[in-house]
Amino acid sequence: MHALTQADTSSAVADPVPGAKPRRNLRPLGGLAPYLSRYRARVLAALAAILVAALATLALPIAVRRMIDFGFAADHAGLVDRYFAVLVAVVAVLALASAVRYYLVTTLGERVVSDLRSAVFARLVTLDGAFYDTARSGELTSRLTADTTQLKSAVGASASTALRNLVLCLGAIVMMVVTSPRLSGLVLVAIPIIVLPLVASGRKVRRLSRHAQDTLAEASAYAAEALNGMRALQSSSAEGAARGRFDAAVEEAFAAARGATRARAWLTGVGIFLVTASIVAVLWTGAQSVLAGTMTSGALSQFVLYAVLAAASLGNLSETWGEVSAAAGAAERIGELLKAEPQVRPPARPVPLPARVSGAIRFDEVSFAYPTAGDRAALHAVSFTVRPGERVALVGPSGAGKSTVFQLLERFYEAQAGRILLDETDIRDADPVDVRRQMALVPQEVAIFADTVRANIRLGRPDATDAEVEAAGKAALVDEFVARLPQGWDSRVGERGVTLSGGQRQRIVIARAILRGAPILLLDEATSALDAESETLVQTALEHSMVGRTTLVIAHRLATVLSADRIIVMEAGRVVDEGTHAELVAKGGLYARLAQLQFHAAA
Repeated sequence: MHALTQADTSSAVADPVPGAKPRRNLRPLGGLAPYLSRYRARVLAALAAILVAALATLALPIAVRRMIDFGFAADHAGLVDRYFAVLVAVVAVLALASAVRYYLVTTLGERVVSDLRSAVFARLVTLDGAFYDTARSGELTSRLTADTTQLKSAVGASASTALRNLVLCLGAIVMMVVTSPRLSGLVLVAIPIIVLPLVASGRKVRRLSRHAQDTLAEASAYAAEALNGMRALQSSSAEGAARGRFDAAVEEAFAAARGATRARAWLTGVGIFLVTASIVAVLWTGAQSVLAGTMTSGALSQFVLYAVLAAASLGNLSETWGEVSAAAGAAERIGELLKAEPQVRPPARPVPLPARVSGAIRFDEVSFAYPTAGDRAALHAVSFTVRPGERVALVGPSGAGKSTVFQLLERFYEAQAGRILLDETDIRDADPVDVRRQMALVPQEVAIFADTVRANIRLGRPDATDAEVEAAGKAALVDEFVARLPQGWDSRVGERGVTLSGGQRQRIVIARAILRGAPILLLDEATSALDAESETLVQTALEHSMVGRTTLVIAHRLATVLSADRIIVMEAGRVVDEGTHAELVAKGGLYARLAQLQFHAAA
């Protein structure tokens, strides 16, 4: 586990630790160490460039002192040229080292943040349904983009600037002591007076920056929801209400950012005042020493230059301290994501499944309640068996638990009681990825990505050839509308498939399932968005794809399951009956009532 995950956080996203106080230190930034350690050579080169630039800067006051004390005498006129030549050489070294430092730390920041974004996304794709039941996509996107950008600034600029200023400050202090121990003593007494308020203020800045990032994420989350549901907003004439809510969220984010900025401005101002005031006091004391003849003008000039360097470094440190503190808040939020663990995990020694299972499924006294539903169970001691190659339909009223059966079968959740067996192997003993590889799902709510038709179908089997993709599309009647698209199979369909009709999106997902060729087909209202003609044709294609495969079908329209080998009737999370269509109608139970309502209404 990366060190970023060691923060005291929870896997919850919108409110990771309700009521908890955030840490008041920079410890979350320690989580960047594993990412930086991958590029030790670049880090060492950057540190070397920082050190060379600092030494070059610290050499300048020495040359100035010697020029003032010796260079302006008539018998030392030639020294002026030599001192200025040395100054030019020192400045050249300083410029080169600074350029190298800037390049190295900037590219290092970009590289580390790219790795961090990849790590966060890799963690997000492993999290299960329990996590996404409460997470908001806009908030996650904010963490993946805005927070990592904040860290890029810290790694690529603030950290190196702070380190450079720290080296300059320490080096200047050492040279101040060498130049004048008496004046240096006065400065050293003033340092704690300067530093302690800055440290205390930095803690407040970090807390406020964390709050500002949280409120911005809330605004981003609502914006994402509103944009995804824009047509629903417009059709409901709710644009004004949406603008009002977003404006309120933006204002709250602005108020939080203003508070953080105010704290950082106060931190910077106080730091500059304390540092400058201490320099003025030291200068006055040094001027008295020059007048008394106990110190040369060159020595005082050297001391003043070192004091200015120390003061400027401390002032910059106060500003970068605020930036680093803000980055610590971002690191803490990212650490929460990296710490999040799925409830459904592969066992330490998973039982291997065959490359292609026979398709035998057995639910054995399975009970389950969704994590967000408390004690309200979605399934109560559900038991049924599906034989290899059998076609079984799950029917029942809404909320009966049909889709929950699919969710558990694909291991998006873990059942609280009972067993689910795939070819007599408990799926809890197998790797969830291996279990899902045996299944192809056509959900009721389809997922279409902002890519081409071809790429959306190929998601079912990424290594499929173009010919295989097109064959699957033709089997699902995708070619019927693809022929009318500008670039055919390579036409882009827009975000969430917005340029396609509901039926066209459904057909793409069916083609995806056909291409997958898994031994188990899960059809959740697979033809619900199709018109009557397309439904008949796609149903024919599905009939062909079901041959030799175990198929579970969820359907509210009973006409679509009349040909099933067996029908399982569910109500209130329980299996209440099963049999063929004719058998269930003859029994006169729930299924018979549903059949009478639908078929008589159709008549």
